[in-house]
Parts: sequence; C-alpha cells; structure tokens
Amino acid sequence: MAEPARVRVRSAIERMLRPRSIAIVGASPSPGSLGASLLANLERFAFDGDVHLVSATRSEINGRPCVKSASALPEGVDCAVLAIPRAGILDAVKSCAQRGVGGVVIFAAGFAEAGPEGQALQAEIARIAGDHGMAIAGPNCLGHINYVDGIPLTFSACAPAPLAGRRGIGVVSQSGAMATVFRAALHARDIAISYSISTGNEALNGTEDFLDYLIDDESTHVVLMMVEQFRHPQRFLAAARNAHAAGKSIVLLHPGRSAAARLSAKTHTGAMTGDYDVMRTLVSHAGVAMVDTLEELLDLGELMIRWPSPPCGGAAVISDSGAFKAMVLDFCEGSDLDLPEPLGATKDSLSTLAPDLILPTNPLDVTAQSLIDPDLYRKAMKPFLEDERYGSLMFAVVLSSPTHSERKMGPIIAALEDLGPPKPVVFGMMGEDCEVAPDIIARLRGLGVPFFRSPERALRALARLASLRPRRSAMAPVTAPAGKRLPAGVLPEYASKRLLADAGLAFPRAELARELHEAQAAASRIGYPVALKAQSPALAHKTEVGGVVLGLTNDASLADAWHKLHADVATAKPGLELDGVLVEAMARPGVELIIGARNDPDWGAVLAIGLGGIWAEALRDVRVLPADLDADAIVGELRKLKAAPLLTGFRGAPALDLRAAAEVASRLGRFVVAHPEIAEIDINPLMVYPGQQGAIALDALIAVR
Repeated sequence: MAEPARVRVRSAIERMLRPRSIAIVGASPSPGSLGASLLANLERFAFDGDVHLVSATRSEINGRPCVKSASALPEGVDCAVLAIPRAGILDAVKSCAQRGVGGVVIFAAGFAEAGPEGQALQAEIARIAGDHGMAIAGPNCLGHINYVDGIPLTFSACAPAPLAGRRGIGVVSQSGAMATVFRAALHARDIAISYSISTGNEALNGTEDFLDYLIDDESTHVVLMMVEQFRHPQRFLAAARNAHAAGKSIVLLHPGRSAAARLSAKTHTGAMTGDYDVMRTLVSHAGVAMVDTLEELLDLGELMIRWPSPPCGGAAVISDSGAFKAMVLDFCEGSDLDLPEPLGATKDSLSTLAPDLILPTNPLDVTAQSLIDPDLYRKAMKPFLEDERYGSLMFAVVLSSPTHSERKMGPIIAALEDLGPPKPVVFGMMGEDCEVAPDIIARLRGLGVPFFRSPERALRALARLASLRPRRSAMAPVTAPAGKRLPAGVLPEYASKRLLADAGLAFPRAELARELHEAQAAASRIGYPVALKAQSPALAHKTEVGGVVLGLTNDASLADAWHKLHADVATAKPGLELDGVLVEAMARPGVELIIGARNDPDWGAVLAIGLGGIWAEALRDVRVLPADLDADAIVGELRKLKAAPLLTGFRGAPALDLRAAAEVASRLGRFVVAHPEIAEIDINPLMVYPGQQGAIALDALIAVR
C-alpha cells in the first residue's frame, strides 16, 4: 500500500477506533436489541463524546433525541454503528458517506458469506466507503472495544477495564465470538487490553489495516490474532516485519492445517508443501509466533505481556513432587526448553538445603520437607535466580487444599517480594480446580508472575517462548536480480538442468539424443555406465511409464534399452512425441534427498527439503523453509529432519556432506526468487556423499506459470 493511501486508511481507522462522536443507526430501547445493548455499553463506560441516535420510529430514547435516518446526521460524525438488518445497510452506508462519517461498524450478517447476492452487496458498500475515504469494520462482526479511551462499540456486554499505565494486549480476530473469548480470558488474568477488534467479513478494512494501527499504538505491546483467511498475505508479512522492528510481539492462531491444499500434480514439491505449510513458514520467518490452540495463544500472550524482555538462558524448575520432576524431564527432551544442571556455587548451595534428602538437580524436588521448613522455597530459588545460566524459574507446587495453599504460598510470595525477582518467574500449580485464595493469585500477578492452574500449560508456554529465541531476525523480502522470463509450462528434465546448471547446481554429464546412433555416440563420450531418460514436458514422473533405464554398460545393452524405453512409453502414453532421450552418466550411490522450491502466488518463495527417492511422499519427512536461508541455516534445518541420523552418521556410517546439500538448496532458493514466474522446482533425488565429497542432482523439473 502506497504511503499516502496508508496514511488515509490509518486516519479513517483512527476516527472509527477513537471517535469523539458516535451515531447509532438502529437505536432502540428494547432490552437485548443490538442498538440498546450498544447504548448501554457506552453509558456503562461513561463515554463523554457526542452520541447521535437514529431511529425510524422514535423521537427519543432514554431522554436522548433521535433523527429518522442516517441522512439527517450532522456532518462529520467520526463513527456510525449500523445496528440494523442487512436490507437497510446499503442506504445507511450511502447516507454516512454523504455526511462525511469517518467509519462504519456493520453488525449485520448475510453478505459475502451468504452467496453471490451477498457478495455483490458487500462489494458495493466497500466501493462506496473506499470512494469516500470511509473505514468499515465488518459486516458480520461484533464491533470493537477501545479500552485506552473507554469506548465500547459492540453489542456484547462489557465493563470498563482501564489500562492504568499497564502494557496492553491488542486483540484482532475475524471471529467475533473468539474476540469475546480472548477478551474475557485476558481480563480474568488481570491483563490489560488496549483494543479488542472483531473484523468479520472485512469488506474494506481487514486484519492488516488494524494490525498496522496497533503497531503504531503506544499502549499496545503484544497483539493476539485469530485469522481464518489472509486476504492480503504480503501486506500481513510487511506488517509483521514492522512489528518485529518496533519490538512488538504478534501471536497468531490460524486454523486450516487440515484443509485440502492446492497440490500440484506436476512435481513432488506440490505434495510436500501445502498452503498452510508455506504460510506458517513465512509468517514465522517474519517474526510471528504461530500457535495451534486457544490455550497456547493466551498462555504465550500472557508470558509476553508480563515479561517485556524474554528470558535468555535455560529454565530452572522447583517442585515438591518427584514424579513431576520425571514428567518435566520427559517433556523437555522433546522441546526447545533447556534445563541446565546446577554447577559450581549453585550446586553447592542446593546441596545444603537438606543433605541426603534434596538432591541438587534441575528440576529440584524439595520433597515434603517444604511443609516442615517453609523457608525452603526461598533458599531453593535464590541460587537459581543468581545463576546467569538460568533465564527463568518455574514453580510447580502441589496445592491440594486451602490449608496447603496458605502454608506454601505465603513463604513463596514473601520470598519473591523480597528477592525481586530479577528474572522471569512462572507458577504452575498441581491441583487444578482446588481452591486457591484470590488474593494469593493477585499477589503473584502483581509481581509479574503468571499463574497457571496446570504445570503442563506453564511448561508448554515456556517451551514455546524458548523456541522463538533462536529465530533469525525478521527480514525484509528477499530480492534477487530478475532473470529472463521462462516459458510457461513444464520444462522437461534436460531443459530444467541447463537452467539450473547456470545457477550453480551440479549434475552428471549428459547429452540429449534423438536417434539411437546419437545415444551410442553420447555414451561413448560420457563413458559407460549410463542411464537413458525419456524427455517430454508431459512426463513429469518418467519411471512410472518405463521412461528410465539405468546401469547400461555397453552399446548393445543401450540399444536394447532404447527400443524398450520407446515401446513402454508408447504403451503408457499413446501418441506422445518425445523431445529426445537424455543419455546421462550413472552417479555413484549415496543418500538421496529431495529439494523443492515454490513461488506461492499469495505468500512468496519457499524451499522444501527432506528424504528423497520413493520416501519423499511416503514419509513426508520434510522441512519447509524460507527461500532466503543461507547454507549455514539450512544445515541446521537438515539436522532437524526425522531422518537426520541417516545424514549425520548412523551405526558407524560416515556423516554426509550436509554443507554441499545446503549449498544446493541455497542456490535453488536464490534462483526461484529471481524467477517469480516459477510455480515449482523439483530436484529428486539429490545424491549426497560422505565427508566433503559433495552432492549432485540426478533429476530436475521446473513448472512455470
């Protein structure tokens, strides 16, 4: 979006989110009606701006005068909320545009989600608003709540919750119901919300516009988002990078992992990387924390808002259960959460807690001794808090009754108050629904200590936060010198290899032959053994039609293979005319990888790398990566494959030249970025050799839009 347009949109959205004058179109005194609920919210928040009521049937409501239609509103109202049925929306939007309204909030449903007629109506109101510089929230939304200024423009019942100087979380959700859920959950945890925005159908303004606004908002430090459909993926990525640069965190829940992906039938890469995989890869690369559940969204958001600086270093865990200690160790073995063992002065201090009873380990089990010596928690936490190797501390304490709660929590809170604490602390109780006095939870939260009624949720949130630390800084889109545009269609292997060889990829020696004598002459120049491969844009998978013959050792075997190959292809693909047959040197055996690249039309360029050959689709052991990763980063990703032991030396086998494989992937990434017309590239297999013996691509296919 060009800068002048962005400024105009932001100005219109600001008038809608921070209005000093509001019109309620469809005002009503009837309890439970949209208009009545909205007005009750404004009165509950003591909104002190101008409120204009529009009612076709009443001259006043609750002592406030009404006008008959939106066309009778005064000039320049900041925001009009349309609490009327769909049938009246178009006329109301036209009237608001003519009266210079800054933005409209549309509650009504029955637009784009309801079929062609609704789509046309939604497009028309968007056109009118766009032509007049007016913002739209909705239709089919619950509106929004501005807690910074105390302005609720929603029919959902809500109460004032001023920020009072606290760091605020912004909520942006296409689902109005989910926006309400997030709002209720965050307030229940005593977390400040700056803005809660339901975007609905996003006729004109969508998640990207509201995210841009919240990034610029001084009171918003973390944004929680529920997005079911990205309408402008590149704008979202740009906003995410801006948020990262501004030091603001975005946590995103995006359902759709199991939706049928738009798979390409041309290459293996299409089957390896669905739309969700591409989105998740590039969104994460732009600095967004992706989560899979509502719990993770809220829990990670709480850690981020309570801890302005994320923990650096491992985690220490203090518990009073030996069984839970084992559970923590099991959990962390498969996560990014590091649990450093106590060393030096820390180990010495922990050894004195209760010799022969409390072992100086992490997790630390203080046993039931904590009931005898309540000051044990202070003695246990102090060494961990002073040790720079630990970036955070988690308490996982059994609270099975009010008596236990009072006896244990008093000393813990007193110690935390006395010690600072100088680094992030989180509390995960064991006991779940057991009663805990509200003042205990409030005192913890007052110290910036998140309180979870499940230690597993606390661990998952800590681990998720830890996984974000090693992420590369969010980067601007990759740019590469544009290459000459490639012809549309599927490029057969020989043509694909010529292009990729110019980009620096290594292939076996090969020549294209159209007659048997040409093939035999080529084999003589290349040197036996050789392979024959049928070449045609229509043969993406040559092996399946008998189009590949391997291991030919002399002219006679080549002649037999030549005739058989043509016969088999003709049987499988009657009438197909081949471009020729590729005569290629046989490569020595190695471990097969597959490397693919895609230019997703919405999100951009990605790589996919995994175990190759017949296993590519069978096992789907694949890492989907941004196309701009360098070779060092790609080596790290290769080590995360499930098949990594096969690559790094399994049962005494030599480790493979992963650096060479990564260089191939890096060059492929640069190539696909330079050619946005490329739909997909497939290299399967890439043969990788031990030590520093390199890697060579045996097959290649490029599909161009």
